[in-house]
Amino acid sequence: MKVWPLKFREHDHGELLFTNEAGGFFRSDQRFLERYVDGILTDDDFEFLRRHGHAYRDTSDAAFDGFCGRWARRINPVSKLNYFILIPTLRCNLTCDYCQVSRAPETASGFDWNDEILRQFLGSLSKLDTETIKIEFQGGEPLLRLDILEEVREFCRNNFRQAEFVVCTNLQSVSEEAWEFLGAADTFISTSFDGVEEVHRSQRTKESVVHSEFRSNLQRAFSEFGTAKVSALPTLDVHNLPDPDTVIRSFVELGLRSIYLRRVNYQGFARKRYDFRDTQEAWMEFYRRFVDRLVEHNWENDDAVEEYYLSHLLRRIFRTGVQNHVDLRNPNWLGYDYLVVDFDGQYYPTDEARMVSRIGRLDLSIGDVDSGIDARKRDVLNSAASNFEDPDCIHCVYQAYCGPDVIDDLSRYGRIDIPRHETAHCQHHTALFDFAFELIYSEDPKVQRSLGHWLGTPKYRTELAARLK
Repeated sequence: MKVWPLKFREHDHGELLFTNEAGGFFRSDQRFLERYVDGILTDDDFEFLRRHGHAYRDTSDAAFDGFCGRWARRINPVSKLNYFILIPTLRCNLTCDYCQVSRAPETASGFDWNDEILRQFLGSLSKLDTETIKIEFQGGEPLLRLDILEEVREFCRNNFRQAEFVVCTNLQSVSEEAWEFLGAADTFISTSFDGVEEVHRSQRTKESVVHSEFRSNLQRAFSEFGTAKVSALPTLDVHNLPDPDTVIRSFVELGLRSIYLRRVNYQGFARKRYDFRDTQEAWMEFYRRFVDRLVEHNWENDDAVEEYYLSHLLRRIFRTGVQNHVDLRNPNWLGYDYLVVDFDGQYYPTDEARMVSRIGRLDLSIGDVDSGIDARKRDVLNSAASNFEDPDCIHCVYQAYCGPDVIDDLSRYGRIDIPRHETAHCQHHTALFDFAFELIYSEDPKVQRSLGHWLGTPKYRTELAARLK
């Protein structure tokens, strides 16, 4: 019997968490580790490992094929380009303190797509080898250029079998023409609501009159379109965190059952105005309290609420092929299946990359709508796209579930060869995965009920019992 290489990490009360490269996991004790290291596993050990995908007899048996299949499905393949984030204007009608985009004033000139950029972009769309397309309009405030949004949407509807559109708007000023545009079945709204009205107003809109316009527009969006078409994301200042119960209640009152907690991003204007030093511990303390309150809410109410990113991590732990969050994939290919087109027609591999370039930190553009993709620059960025050969990651118990973030490393350190365990991305995700596995192995029925909801697995405890050695 052969055992796939196992990685381990101290987990809880002397227990150790073991994982393999295909993402299989179980928990055991120091005695099992000693037997594994010394090569004296018992017959019972071998049988447990074989039954749960950690061992095989030879390369022709089902256990070997199953492991290889699970490992392969965790790899993020290079995919066809079918997703664009467009910045038709960098102008905005708000002046948020933590703006990560480095927006331009609403009355500024020279920060919009011109006719030539629009023509060239639509021409590039016509050359794509895909039947489906997703367009996300960002800014600035994209509704300031509703004319461009309309032209892009009409072109996509006529040239692709399936098209979907997302408008990332602050919902501050919405004309009747814009409401009509947003009401289309293939068009969705993504907006920002910082959880507590006072916090939202202080961080974004300042004036109560202006804030009341946002509030009425937000209520109209949910009233007319429902939560299936409208999402709202909070951005929180670690130095001024709101009460978790108040945030949960605010989102539930809007009819939302998914809350994506986000710290102020280390990008754009925000990196100059906010202190990002030594905030990881404070954020995780808040994050844990928030999830604890979600667990209590879900125990007391029929409609379960999730923290989106935690649910995503749990799905990556339990399932293969979960690649729907572009910041956590492995390999995390840049500039292939999606592109950002800035206000000046420049291509960027991610939205964060254009922010790094915008403040003059590094030029992370990889071409433009006129000349196309700069394959050389794209290849350089992708030289560190996977964690398979990283000297830290290969020893990490969470390697199978995690993925690198080259752009964040470049933004913070100006280089991509910082030892992985020293990076903010690694430290943050190690803490998140530690917490996720604490929840997975919790005996608290309240926690187990929430996990079942978040994973869509009613018989969750039955599945978990098989992973206790």
